[in-house]
Amino acid sequence: MLRIVDRYLARELLVSFLAATLILLLVTVGGTVADLLQKIARGRIPADLLAALIGLRTVDALTVLAPLAVFLGVQIAYGRLYRESEMAVFSASGLAMTGLLRPLMLLAVPLMALMATISFWLAPAAVRQSQALLQEASRSLIVAGLEPGRFVELPNNDGVLYVEAMNSDGTRFKKMFVASERANANDGTISLNVITAADGELFHDADGAERYLGLNDGFRVEGVIGQDNYRLMRYKRNEIKMQDSDSDSTPDSVKRSAPTAELLASTDPVQRAELQWRLAVPISTLVLILLALPLAKSSPREPRYARLLIALLAWMIYNSCVTLGRSWISQGKMSPLLGFWWVQIPTASIALFMLWRSQLLPKPRPPAARVLAKAR
Repeated sequence: MLRIVDRYLARELLVSFLAATLILLLVTVGGTVADLLQKIARGRIPADLLAALIGLRTVDALTVLAPLAVFLGVQIAYGRLYRESEMAVFSASGLAMTGLLRPLMLLAVPLMALMATISFWLAPAAVRQSQALLQEASRSLIVAGLEPGRFVELPNNDGVLYVEAMNSDGTRFKKMFVASERANANDGTISLNVITAADGELFHDADGAERYLGLNDGFRVEGVIGQDNYRLMRYKRNEIKMQDSDSDSTPDSVKRSAPTAELLASTDPVQRAELQWRLAVPISTLVLILLALPLAKSSPREPRYARLLIALLAWMIYNSCVTLGRSWISQGKMSPLLGFWWVQIPTASIALFMLWRSQLLPKPRPPAARVLAKAR
């Protein structure tokens, strides 16, 4: 049976944790939306995938946001209790500092299990799904925003494109017309380029990295507007390179998308570093909770956010050390067996030492010192 004070403190911690998580998610989602909208405007990704990509990237971002959110949640909840002298009432009732660990564990244990699930399975699956959506979108003209029977402006004002008909999956089309204009920086003239084709298809190169339009039985007209030196060329087959899509296949996203079973069997330093990073997420949640408890202790006369600023500085140092260790492991400068324990064990030890010190009563001053203090 939970004590009344445990239920009260657990409720305060949960509310503060959810509030901190919501604020951090709003900041992160805002940055993600701005980045995706910029890529949509440049034609890098289709607009239909905006909501799906936001959700998938949010799942991946939880591995960083959740430990920070619970760290700030403990600071906010217990810091308020100290400022409003509720902790003094608890202490007078016989509740020691270590007695506050019980409601913390009610939040920490389920959260660690959830973060382990997200870190080892859900986040990599979200990255893989994001890559699959973008890769599938790059293979279809329909998903890219091209509609049969309508003139469509190409990204970056590269021209206008029109197709009369298209198959169901958007990979083949009939009767295409492309017109584009380019300004010449040397003389200020404008070059006109018109391409037509009876039919064609969208395909990728052998590596699957770049997209091309394969055009059959068409004409190509090139010239400068206002001059009569146009060149007409008839072709049987013509291939045009399209603007690269955002496939989300950077080296960082590739290693984050690898299944955990593959990382366990790998000897590559980069993948071993990724495995240690996934293991560090739930452990960091517990370490930061232990560190937040003594850092939240304050007196009612202290500034409202003084301890919170100190806590944020401590988190920045801890996170920087973990990031540095990840870089060292991936570069082969540190053994993967050492992992991030060289950061987590000292941090947890410091937190436990601070908890022990916070329970010690101040030593009584000698009588002479008390008399001198009264005289002053």
